[in-house]
Amino acid sequence: MSRKIFFQNDDDINEVVHRYEQFLSGKASGYFDIEEFENIAEYYLQKGRTKDSSRAIEFGIKLHPTSNELKTKRAKIYLASGNAEKAYQLLESLADKNDYEAILLKIQALVHMRRFSEAYQLCNRLIDFENDGKDDVLLDIAYIYIEHGYFNEAMEWLLKGYKINPKNSDLLFELAFCYEQLDEDEKAIVIYNKIIDLDPYSSEAWFNLGQIYFTSQEFSKAIEAYDFVLAIDENDSLACLQKAHAHFQLNQFKEAIENYKEYAELTSDSEQANIYIAESFEKMDQFDDAISYYQRSLKIQPDNYDALLGIGACLLEKEKYKESMQFISKALHINKEDTDAWNYLGEDYLRMDDIDNALLCYLKSITLDPSQPETLMIIANINLEKGDYNTALEFYLQVLQQDNTVEYLYLFLAITYYKIGNKTLAYAYLKKAIQENEEASNMFLEICPEAIDPIL
Repeated sequence: MSRKIFFQNDDDINEVVHRYEQFLSGKASGYFDIEEFENIAEYYLQKGRTKDSSRAIEFGIKLHPTSNELKTKRAKIYLASGNAEKAYQLLESLADKNDYEAILLKIQALVHMRRFSEAYQLCNRLIDFENDGKDDVLLDIAYIYIEHGYFNEAMEWLLKGYKINPKNSDLLFELAFCYEQLDEDEKAIVIYNKIIDLDPYSSEAWFNLGQIYFTSQEFSKAIEAYDFVLAIDENDSLACLQKAHAHFQLNQFKEAIENYKEYAELTSDSEQANIYIAESFEKMDQFDDAISYYQRSLKIQPDNYDALLGIGACLLEKEKYKESMQFISKALHINKEDTDAWNYLGEDYLRMDDIDNALLCYLKSITLDPSQPETLMIIANINLEKGDYNTALEFYLQVLQQDNTVEYLYLFLAITYYKIGNKTLAYAYLKKAIQENEEASNMFLEICPEAIDPIL
């Protein structure tokens, strides 16, 4: 059995595809051998043009009706189109039962049809046929299971390959990938470090290592990994961006801004870079600088939602409520489903003492997403202030159900129960409030002065 490896370069493939297309258009004549038809079909398949790939193979089979190679490629196209049963039937009809690619495709068809026992037997048969390069055979098998999302099964074959050749970097990358998919990040880290031991200049391994640390919220370690990537290739824009994000997560906003600016220089994505820089300035309460960078994004894209909302939020912090409302309203015109925008607009109205419109905005926000304990708390407080104690209680209880750690929740429950005449529950919640904050008793008495005698 021989493994089929094609060495044609892109120029050769492009040339034969061009000749083929000229032939189809009637602008040229010529002859195409079996290998050329294979390359033409593979070219279209890689481009996602399965119909064109299928057409090339059908034409090839007419010219070369006994070709197992073209029938195998036909089966590959069936698989790409999701027709595993047809692919398997065609592969079973081949005269050569020991063709490497055909057996791989047959395994793929069986896995697709969830005929795992037959696939497993065929995998072992394929391995037994090969004397040399068994680790690569095991890797090819693992690719099939990975493609279908069967990572535990893929791991079985990869670990066998690892025992045969622990220096196969391609196999190690897939092994690390499977560990990641199975949420075994520590094992993935070990494998990436093994790859780095084999090749300290593997930027891909360093980057993937950084990504694991980033998702694990070990941002300092992530930055170290991204630094190695950038030491290998200072123009790696994605590593630069991820390093900036890691600094941002560590509240190292000045460093984040520096990296975001470097990222902007490396790419054409200055619009998004400006947003990131603006958000960093916003986190440092440098609202004028933040607005300046949000405005830069708006010059590139006038309807940039994040920029409009960001400016609105900054103006809110600067107590320029009417201007803030203008930008937030523009943002809502683009996306009316964002709870943050409705909350910002509600806060603008609240700061302007327009309680009714503020309440409408907050209610719209929780209609879109009921799981917002802080927003529910604001709605409850507004109703308490309006004297609608039953409605206030309804929302306080929703907060209690979602998050009982919200500040002053027990105090306001105590106040509300007292206002509706349920002194037993009022004093029970007041007791909890005092346990959290000794000043709760005084705050309660400020709002409910008539309760001073019973408490004392």
